[in-house]
Amino acid sequence: MRLRVLTYNIHKGIGGIDRRYDPLRVAHVIARYDPDMVMLQEVDQHARRSNADRQVDLLGDFLGFRHRTYFPNVKLRSGGEYGNAILSRFPMTETSNIDVTVPPKKKRSILHARYRVRIAGAPGRHARTLHAYNLHLGLSGIERKIQLRKFLESQPFVGLHRRTPVVVVGDFNDVWGTLGRKLLAPAGFNGLHRPIRTFPAWGPLRALDAIYVRGDIRATHIYRARLGLAKRASDHLPLIAELQIE
Repeated sequence: MRLRVLTYNIHKGIGGIDRRYDPLRVAHVIARYDPDMVMLQEVDQHARRSNADRQVDLLGDFLGFRHRTYFPNVKLRSGGEYGNAILSRFPMTETSNIDVTVPPKKKRSILHARYRVRIAGAPGRHARTLHAYNLHLGLSGIERKIQLRKFLESQPFVGLHRRTPVVVVGDFNDVWGTLGRKLLAPAGFNGLHRPIRTFPAWGPLRALDAIYVRGDIRATHIYRARLGLAKRASDHLPLIAELQIE
């Protein structure tokens, strides 16, 4: 079965150049790529700066995704909070949040969702379990390594069969592009041999965002958005992956 996954740090719907709050720009960028699953970081909820919108529902309703999960990480002094969200076309059978905060640094977590994905062309009503992890790692190198190690030791990941399809995506803040090679590859994950630059959106210099897979799933193509609108909607460009579940 083929599916398309998109990961996007939406910067609370605030443009990286004009600093204007316009979540519909984000929605239109996502819609252009028609993904089956959307992993979002820096998603606001009831924050003054974003008109008190609950962005997971605003974007989910606009894009037609009925299946959603959201977990806030950071509470704002002015009210509201922001965190990670997953929107999907597939029904969700389980969701949880993994705290990977490294005190005294800012709170960070990894949002997990479990899906049953029907395999087209398979006999009967065959389906595979898919585990999706959406993360937003910290700003220091040591912090990011600790956070990924916490993920690799977390439940339910540590108990998964090596062939179970797993997708790990998000804003790794991986300034040097080495986290995947050093920590995820030894755990059986595959990703890009050459990272794709996604930040800043208007002139990408850093490959902060990434997509990795493990098990009976492979990435046939990974690419970044090249829309003019994407350069204005956020300070990151979305990253898209075409995946194949065996």
